[in-house]
Amino acid sequence: MTPASPSLEGLGHSLVNNPHRLLIERSLHSILEMASIADDTDDWQLICGALSDLHEALAAFHPHRTTRKVAVFGSARSLPESSTYQLAEEVGREAMASGFDVITGAGGGVMEAANRGAGAEHSFGLNIQLPFEQEPNPYVAAAGDRLVHFRYFFTRKLFFLRESDALVVLPGGFGTLDELFEALTLIQTGRTAPIPVVLLAPPGHELWQGWPQELLTGLERDGLIGPDDRGLLSQASCASEAIELIRHFYRVFHTTRVTDDGLELLLHVPLAEADLLAIRSGFQDLLRSGDFELGESCDDNDRLRPCLQFDFDQRRVGRLYQLIAAINALDLPRCDDLIHPEQRSCLEPQP
Repeated sequence: MTPASPSLEGLGHSLVNNPHRLLIERSLHSILEMASIADDTDDWQLICGALSDLHEALAAFHPHRTTRKVAVFGSARSLPESSTYQLAEEVGREAMASGFDVITGAGGGVMEAANRGAGAEHSFGLNIQLPFEQEPNPYVAAAGDRLVHFRYFFTRKLFFLRESDALVVLPGGFGTLDELFEALTLIQTGRTAPIPVVLLAPPGHELWQGWPQELLTGLERDGLIGPDDRGLLSQASCASEAIELIRHFYRVFHTTRVTDDGLELLLHVPLAEADLLAIRSGFQDLLRSGDFELGESCDDNDRLRPCLQFDFDQRRVGRLYQLIAAINALDLPRCDDLIHPEQRSCLEPQP
């Protein structure tokens, strides 16, 4: 028997000591306001379905937030004997061996291969309910609560970018390109933190060799993207290189946080004054005002981390990636977090 839903009055009492009470109350208020304008069954099916997607995805990812995840995109049509399938399987295997989990769309082809390489214990599948049946591939179907069935593409896309710490994009069709450009749009506009986006194809495959660079050159020539925006993309020649690019991206850099005063780059280890002086000398064009300052800030796990604070010019995201690369290249004392960039939070010392 399905348990009865709590009354609104009972729900209110349960929120008394919740640290997020104000945000929860605001969300409930929005739902009540929608009740006065959404008088069509389709409206409420949309609202209910979207909230169910959010609930089920949050439940799936919440226990696994301390491990970084690599999303692998590519064609569902790639056959097991193809070089693209085999490369995707190697990406999954290399990611798992480096301590990352792998996220795919749960389908066949490249998605199946990446889940196969990573194994069910290190895989997440974000399946989508379609008018025609799309069965999850057998490697992620065994992942239990790590497999989420989404009703809507927009909620599915939200969690691909919300939970992924890196993207590896293999050859694919319209869906793959849509996911690639969606990610670039959100990164360029600051709606998601900087993450590595790696283009990867088998030797001899020309998908990433020609048109992406021609497209970027044309967009830059017409002033439609910034001169440094092509730096949002990286290319790798093999699976191990792709995963190493991702590991290096998080060598010192942890994530970003937007504050009322600008941007914070949260780091694994503090920078020296000499490092700060070099940054001030080489990256003044990133500033809208003021200067770079060293400080501390809490990450999503309430862990206090050293950070670099500055009033960031959001039009310079490509240059921000160059700053992150410069920080990651610094010769810093070894510590647990530097050894384990695959962990969002090293809660205990690692062997």
